Amino acid sequence: MIGRIALSLLPVLTSVRAAQAPPSASYVDAQNGITFQGITEPTYGVTYGAVFPPLSSSGDQPTEFIAEIVAPISKPWVGIVLGGSMLDNLILVAWPNGNSVVSSARYAPKYALPSMYSGPVITNLPSTGVNATHWNWVFRCQNCTSWTQGGLDVTSSTGQWAWALGGKAPTTPSDPASSFARHADFGFWVQNLANAHASSDAYNAYLSGTVPISSSSSTPTSTSVATTTVASTTSPASTVTASATAYDYIIVGAGPGGIVAADRISEAGKKVLLLERGGPSTGETGGAYTAPWASGTNLTKFDVPGLFESMFSDPDPFYWCTDITVFAGCLLGGGTSINGALYWLPSDSDFSAANGWPASWQNHTAYTNALSTRLPSTDAPSTDGQRYLEQSFDVVKQLLDPQGYSQITINDEPEKKDLVYGYSAYDFIGGKRGGPVATYFQTAKVRPNFTYKDYTLVSSVVRNGSTITGVQTNNTSLGPNGIIPLTPNGRVILAAGSYGTARILFQSGIGPSDMLSLVNSNAAVAETMPPQALWINLPVGLNISDNPSINLVFTHPSIDAYENWADVWTSPRAADAAQYLKDQSGVFASASPRMNFWRSYNGSDGITRSMQGTVRPGAASINTTNTYNASNIFTITAYLSRGITSRGRLGVTASLNALPLVDPWFADPVDKEVLLIALKDIVSDITSVANLTLITPDNHMTIDEYVDAYDPANMDSNHWVGSAKIGTDPSSAVVDSNAKVFNTDNLFISDASIIPALPVGNPHGMIMSVAEQAAAKILALAGGA
Repeated sequence: MIGRIALSLLPVLTSVRAAQAPPSASYVDAQNGITFQGITEPTYGVTYGAVFPPLSSSGDQPTEFIAEIVAPISKPWVGIVLGGSMLDNLILVAWPNGNSVVSSARYAPKYALPSMYSGPVITNLPSTGVNATHWNWVFRCQNCTSWTQGGLDVTSSTGQWAWALGGKAPTTPSDPASSFARHADFGFWVQNLANAHASSDAYNAYLSGTVPISSSSSTPTSTSVATTTVASTTSPASTVTASATAYDYIIVGAGPGGIVAADRISEAGKKVLLLERGGPSTGETGGAYTAPWASGTNLTKFDVPGLFESMFSDPDPFYWCTDITVFAGCLLGGGTSINGALYWLPSDSDFSAANGWPASWQNHTAYTNALSTRLPSTDAPSTDGQRYLEQSFDVVKQLLDPQGYSQITINDEPEKKDLVYGYSAYDFIGGKRGGPVATYFQTAKVRPNFTYKDYTLVSSVVRNGSTITGVQTNNTSLGPNGIIPLTPNGRVILAAGSYGTARILFQSGIGPSDMLSLVNSNAAVAETMPPQALWINLPVGLNISDNPSINLVFTHPSIDAYENWADVWTSPRAADAAQYLKDQSGVFASASPRMNFWRSYNGSDGITRSMQGTVRPGAASINTTNTYNASNIFTITAYLSRGITSRGRLGVTASLNALPLVDPWFADPVDKEVLLIALKDIVSDITSVANLTLITPDNHMTIDEYVDAYDPANMDSNHWVGSAKIGTDPSSAVVDSNAKVFNTDNLFISDASIIPALPVGNPHGMIMSVAEQAAAKILALAGGA
């Protein structure tokens, strides 16, 4: 379980708090009289401070300091990291235990629970304590300025430090070596080291507790402490300096669109920086979140296909973006590291003018071929070539054959998407999750002109009118104030997903006026937004689309529901786990879907819409008044896809959480009409299959009543497209036919947000295929680096 209890600095900050690492300031702790250099983090009210002995004019420099953490009693553990990342830096962590504070020095050479670290000598000072409202850890840390693989240069003017705090108490609070769950939040600040040195007399007085205290308090507290408010600048671009490395291309977001673009553009010899707000995913990338039964292997939750269903029930779901109200992956690979990996090669008809694509995109076969060459699909992902748990396929086949369906190998015939079905196709490789992380990322990362940085959140682009000069991040190690510059003819490509890209645009002064005004009302963001006169009015977020989906739940005596996938993380069937660990074969070599099928329908408005069906053992929810055998349940999910006419809107709240403002499901009643017809067709021959029973809805509710009562929140398929749609007119589109944001010189987008309408199948493959063509078009444009 080492992955579960890691302290890795994961991407759970809101973009306000992560926008810039704030500077420290001098303050006096009223309880102990010590003058510290530090911050009070305003969201949680935790104070972090440190003070050093004076620098030596000759010889060795001091190797110790005094520090403190002052935290509300509600914070079960808090840590200070003496550097800008968890890896290879000294970590000092503490928590309250009754009336005392328990602490330890830790170190982590990989993204796992930091282990106890010998060398530092920690001595609690007298003002350490716990009361009814706060706990206060004030300590002397000797031999604390050097450690394995690194150290703290006390002669530097500044250093980037980090904080982390947990949401759960350590496993054994009385034990300094206790394990603890990964952090609930984290952040950075710029520690002013030049002003953190006390005189010898003052430092010795701090150690002895003889400092005159100007005021007394029974509550550990701090006053006059710097918060995360940052200094304002009239032009963010003016803070870019030559001390930061400049790049030809900065690509924001290491999901499918960003990884494919980064690989193709670095392949062309450009100097590329790929930024990801999260951390590693698969074992190959440094991930360490491993199921108990896979302990000791390099097979993480994100490697094992059969753990897909556990993504939604995990007690420690650090991989979801916490500042987006729908499911979004915040880790290397983005959604491709946490989805079911259903992988359809898009058809050329998905890129038709009727589906919203500009003429120059409509001959797309070459880019689909480029994708399939790099990333083949499989409908038999087990390494032994066998298919497992296929009973639901066999039962549904009996439903579909009488309706005129025929069986195909789905990705062998991408254009066939009417009255066809086949075994579910995936982009798994060797019985493990494949996708862009296992392919495109691997070829990019070995190139000397490619740089990848994780745990780096981009809040906005830095622009001078229509020209982008860099990006604003929370990572001050990459540039002054976290700003990373472009080379003179450089370009930025946003690939943060439909929600993440839209939010970056809003915070960059690009989007509808109501969203920009809302964002600008946030003081922290207003500091870096362009002035209102330079805002660019584009319909960001106004064209979102997602598949409305409805679940039908059945029982049949032949079905193995696989315990409804409930135990796959903690205690799966022993034989299946052993088989998978042996050679990545068996049930765990595949995600839960077993069949997919498609049918086209002509709506009453004359528009043709497609229905996609997905079949899997088990059920997410059951609503029935009838008795049933839970071991024999399976689900058919019907999605409405290409041709859908409903649209919604996404935006942000005042605190910059991204969310749907207008739901996109059934906004046009004809969409609902068509999906109702499709659902009724699916069950029309149910009596022809012996012992097949529909239990949700059951025989006490019609299909119409069931859909009328369906919770709209459960229609969310999480296939969001269109928030920055491609087009030829800036009144209705955000990017032009070259994927360039209208009214900018060098800002591009390569992710699901530019897709103007849903394809006929899940958009997973289409996003990567789009990125192939977007990268080619961007590289072909004149004027770039």
